Amino acid sequence: MSAIGILGGGQLGRMLALAGHPLGHSFVVLTPERDAPAAAVAETIVADYDDPRALAALAARVEVVTYEFENVPAAAVATLSPRVPVRPGGEALVVASDRLNEKARFRELGIPTAPFASVESAAELEAAVRDIGLPGVLKTRRLGYDGKGQRVLQSRRDVEGAFTGLGAVPLLYEGFVAFRRELSIVAVRGLDGEVAFYPLVENRHEGGILRFTRAPAADVPAALQARAEGYARALLESLDYVGVLALELFDDGTELLANEIAPRVHNSGHWTIEGAETSQFENHLRAILGAPLGSCAARGQSAMINLIGDAPDPLAIQAVPGAHLHLYGKAPRPGRKLGHVTVTAPDAATLDARVEQL
Repeated sequence: MSAIGILGGGQLGRMLALAGHPLGHSFVVLTPERDAPAAAVAETIVADYDDPRALAALAARVEVVTYEFENVPAAAVATLSPRVPVRPGGEALVVASDRLNEKARFRELGIPTAPFASVESAAELEAAVRDIGLPGVLKTRRLGYDGKGQRVLQSRRDVEGAFTGLGAVPLLYEGFVAFRRELSIVAVRGLDGEVAFYPLVENRHEGGILRFTRAPAADVPAALQARAEGYARALLESLDYVGVLALELFDDGTELLANEIAPRVHNSGHWTIEGAETSQFENHLRAILGAPLGSCAARGQSAMINLIGDAPDPLAIQAVPGAHLHLYGKAPRPGRKLGHVTVTAPDAATLDARVEQL
């Protein structure tokens, strides 16, 4: 049984700890938030991520450290690494925390993407729009999530002032992808290099926030699953990665285009808690501890619905057959993920009916 450190105290850290407790593991979370969701299920060190005393205290109390979001300062990982193993390693953070680094790694590995260009001035934005065209999406290279730090540029009018409007920080401009659907694949790589993949799932976003995931995605031929697995495997091996990684993809009907990676357990993998033989959270813990990976096979059909801004009546949710409610212990506020509901069913028709009830 192991003591595991987690950088970050959000709902992902909470669910990692909940997955680890039945296995006998204990957890210490480092977070700057006193009321972090993970604090209810793990010992908590309240401090900034770059606090040297806090990092030393964390390293002294655990056998391995992981993280639950990709904006952990790379310096924190560099401070911890000589004292305690940090998995995934620092290179994954360097790549995933900067969208330009991420797109460059995709290109290096031959993974298709939308056309993109680095933008560090209004003049460079003008040049990128001329080269790539409109419409497009302008994004901050760092710290954007759930639709934050992004602007869709539809016309020349939208280009004017867009660079300063996003803070005059380093940006990335991407050509708009006319995709048929959004997919993602969650993969896990063990300490010994063993790799396993969950089935492709279909995601629906609204306002830049994931609202709904269907697992497995419908109409996925074996060749499409294999292509997604090939891209994920290339990334895992390129990064010498240990743990769970998610790759978000656009399906345009002819090929898969990589959007971004998440070097951690992922919202589109929450369905695995009830809907897979081994959850992404348990498999992440198995990987970072050097244990054998569990099966990623789906158990029937599942859907995951995020609860955004406010939570409905728990009794009404629990009245739906196959529905499983997960609340994160967060106070309601507009745009905030308060929890999710997973719905399981033996077949697609039953799943559709249960989702309609919700």
